[in-house]
This record gives sequence, structure tokens and C-alpha cells, in this order.
Amino acid sequence: MRPDAPEHTRPAAARVVGGSRVLVGVAVLVILMYTYAIGGEAHGYNPFDYFGYFTNLTGLLTAIVLMICGTLGLIGRRATRWLTPARAVVTACMLIVAVIYNALVPGTGSAPVWVSVTLHAVLPALTSLDWLLIGDRRRLPWSRLWVLAPYPLLWLVVVLVRGATDGWVPYGFLLPERGAIAMVLTVLGLLGALTAAGALVWTASRFPGVVLRRDAGR
Repeated sequence: MRPDAPEHTRPAAARVVGGSRVLVGVAVLVILMYTYAIGGEAHGYNPFDYFGYFTNLTGLLTAIVLMICGTLGLIGRRATRWLTPARAVVTACMLIVAVIYNALVPGTGSAPVWVSVTLHAVLPALTSLDWLLIGDRRRLPWSRLWVLAPYPLLWLVVVLVRGATDGWVPYGFLLPERGAIAMVLTVLGLLGALTAAGALVWTASRFPGVVLRRDAGR
């Protein structure tokens, strides 16, 4: 939609986009609750283990961000300033989910195939397309690229501490017995992948979008 689109069409488009985001967010929450329920029957209902998986935790955060953005669109309110960086972070992290899972550990999960496909391929694709094509977001300054780091670094620290204490890790490539050098290289590789994903997301923020196009000055 053009920046000069008629006023009556822009709110209509915002409601469609908002409703779609809410639906996707709710669907992801339902899938996460479903997989938690069926996994709990076999392995015990431990939310710390379940959301210790980067896919599950990032999916939860993505669903929350999408539902907040969608709700604001439905009621005709502009997104608050913190929502653009939040969308950027979950978009970059969903790219990491897609690349790491599909390239390094495909088919290793215990969830049904359709759940893995949804969380590791469909949701990252939808999140990326939402970021690229929907222009209701601000251009991100490169000086703010650091906002990517706190969430995945905190997750990584918690996982490494758990691996060294109670022995639980969500992914085989984070097992402590692989040795210190392998762990350092793994962490550096993950941080490099995160930086590359962030660079793509930050670059895409300069594109005004196709729907709800951002004004040239924003």
C-alpha cells in the first residue's frame, strides 16, 4: 500500500494485518501448549526443561510480540517504540532457529513432524515475511544492534550453567563433555550466526514495506 493511500483503506489494512498476527500468535501458543502436554506425559511436566529449548522459548516470545502488535493494529493504535526492537530480536532469533535446526539437527526432536515443521520452518518464514513486507516499523539504527544480544546470551548462560551442574542441555552440541575448546568454538559460531541474522533484519528495516508502507522520513 502506498504512503498516500486513502485514509479509509489504511485502517482496514491495519486490521487485516493485526488480525492475522493475533491468529498466528494464538496458533503458536496452542501448538506450544499441545507439545508441552504430550511431552509431559512421557517425560514429566517440567517447564524449565521445555522452555530450555531455544525453539520453544523463542516461539513463545514471538507469539507474545505478534499478539501485542496485532492487538494494537486491531484497535487502531500505533506500536510503541520498544515493539520495533522486540520484533527485530524475535525475527533474528527465529532465523537462527530455522538455520540451526534445519542445517545441524534436523529430525532430532520428539515432537510430531508437523509441529517441528511449523516451529522450525513455517513460523520463521512468516515472521521474516512480516518484518520485510509490513512497513509499520521504524528504521533501526546500527548503533542499536546490541539489543540482539541480551536474550540469547542469557539463554546460553543458563543452558551452560545447567549443563555443568545438573547435566541437562537441550541440544547435543552444547554438551559439556565435548570439551572447552569445542564449546568456545560453538558459542562463537552461535554468536556469529546471531550477528549475521541481526544484520539481515537491520538491513531489511530500511525497506519501507509493501503493506502499511512506512513514510519516507521514518
